Amino acid sequence: MKKTFAAYRLSMKEFRSVRVITATAMLMAASIVLGYFTLDIGPYLKIGFSTLVNQIAALLFGPVVGAVYNGLLDVIKYFIKPTGPFFPGFTVSAMISGLIYGTAFYRKKISFRRILAAEFAVCLLVNVILGTYWLSLLYGKGFLVLLPMRALKNLVQCPVNAVLFRFLAGRMEAIGLFRPFRDS
Repeated sequence: MKKTFAAYRLSMKEFRSVRVITATAMLMAASIVLGYFTLDIGPYLKIGFSTLVNQIAALLFGPVVGAVYNGLLDVIKYFIKPTGPFFPGFTVSAMISGLIYGTAFYRKKISFRRILAAEFAVCLLVNVILGTYWLSLLYGKGFLVLLPMRALKNLVQCPVNAVLFRFLAGRMEAIGLFRPFRDS
């Protein structure tokens, strides 16, 4: 538990670095661009790839930066390209995702098992449970009506996201893209 709190303190200190602020801004831009390649499979179901960039931000800068980054990004994306009414619950969900990814990845050896565990936690807690709850509140649909479709989508997407992130993070680590941020 002490290591987790130490990681949170270190992540909070990351905000003091101009390099971190600049890198997160560039990652946000990349995430926004990738957001344009989201597949809408109906009003309650979307498949996107910008999550990979958000995971990189949490990996590099930790849970506190990851949570703030995801929260700000959610609001910015809404203003750039609204895809429905703004609902603060989704911003909270985005922040929780950044917190989970940052807690799982920050200053830790990245293994497929760790990635899969973090991805599963986000898929179950944030996407399936919280996301379905927010949609049921927002659109007046029954929670249990939306749950099976969202659970199935996340059941399929969870391992796919884990494999994609493992590949992406592994390649970026191998070519040394993370080194400037980990050495500081």
